[in-house]
Amino acid sequence: MRYGLKIAIRYLTSNLFQTGLLVFGVATAVFIFIFMSALIGGLADLMVNNTLGSLAHVTITTDDRDLPLLAPSSEGTVLLARQKSTRVEVGILNAAQLLSVIEKIQGVAHTSLHINEGAVLLRGERTRQVSVTGLEPDRVTAIVPFDTYLLQGSLALTGDGVLIGATLAQELSLSVGGRVTMRTNSGNTIALHVTGIFSSGMGQVDSASAFLDIGTARSLFDKPNAVSRIEVKLDDLYDADRVAERINATTGLNAEPWTSSAKQLYDGLKAQSNTGLILKTFALITIVIGIASSLMLSTYRRRPEIGIMRAMGAPQGFILFVFVSQGVIIGLVGGVFGSILGLVVLTPLTPTGEVQPGQLPIDVAQGSLGLAIALTAIAATLAAILPARAASRIDPVEAIGQ
Repeated sequence: MRYGLKIAIRYLTSNLFQTGLLVFGVATAVFIFIFMSALIGGLADLMVNNTLGSLAHVTITTDDRDLPLLAPSSEGTVLLARQKSTRVEVGILNAAQLLSVIEKIQGVAHTSLHINEGAVLLRGERTRQVSVTGLEPDRVTAIVPFDTYLLQGSLALTGDGVLIGATLAQELSLSVGGRVTMRTNSGNTIALHVTGIFSSGMGQVDSASAFLDIGTARSLFDKPNAVSRIEVKLDDLYDADRVAERINATTGLNAEPWTSSAKQLYDGLKAQSNTGLILKTFALITIVIGIASSLMLSTYRRRPEIGIMRAMGAPQGFILFVFVSQGVIIGLVGGVFGSILGLVVLTPLTPTGEVQPGQLPIDVAQGSLGLAIALTAIAATLAAILPARAASRIDPVEAIGQ
């Protein structure tokens, strides 16, 4: 083995230009592999953070209840009135008790009770229709990262405090401490003061949403014992389907994963991942073709030497080992150089979490450096097998005669 390895290294060092060119080609392919992995991973994280960062991974609701008929009697002539809705939203009753059960389910990271209703904000002659969400004061950031969105004030949601978006605050000329009146569809009104102003970058949230203490929301919307939904954040957002099934089986409630509620985004992420896999496969194919063609050329050039070794009694396995070793050495050296090049080039780039519009979201941690080296070594070994087999089968007499 040592002698065979020595001959393989001698073959490689006898033509440093060709070997260097081959290593450079492998290193370039490995760098492309790492760059694509880091870019696709960074893009996926950026898309998820920008869209799912403010959304629940699983949303738990309950079925609405059918309203009773206005006139169930079949005798005589009955005047029926058409209702606007035939169903009543009962919400989830005793939700606080369910939280302790849901939080023990594997994969669940955070939970939050929500009351979601519509209302109107009034300030002077200005009115704005808003979506109102009642939150628990100690879980304000459980689903939406308000701590990173906050521009002014604080996240303290108690009593008559309200948290609104920057666009809505601008439209109503509100600042922290400003007073505003909220009126519900049922006619209930409450005077609120702005405790915080945030900017999420999402137009609908920033311009038409208001967040209250859940106790205030219960009184305002006449929901003393129910919540509209329970929202859940997971340790792994891509495990949403399985966790939703566990929640449904445990509680009997409707648990909808984000892969269903945001199916277009999920399909987009899958398409992006598949595209990246195809590009990385092409990079590996490039490595295989480059090494195989180079070793085939080397086999042809060294036919007389191989013939002499075979005539001196070298078995086919020895010749096979010599040429496969060359492929492994080229793959390992090229893989290491490509990984170092990837680290040197990609590390100074802006991290995904700090990327600005127009910049590439590169995540070096998802560059798969170890995987790139391992796959390159395997690909180089496979690429060397064919020329090695060809070399081991050379007829000594015919080769020496050339």
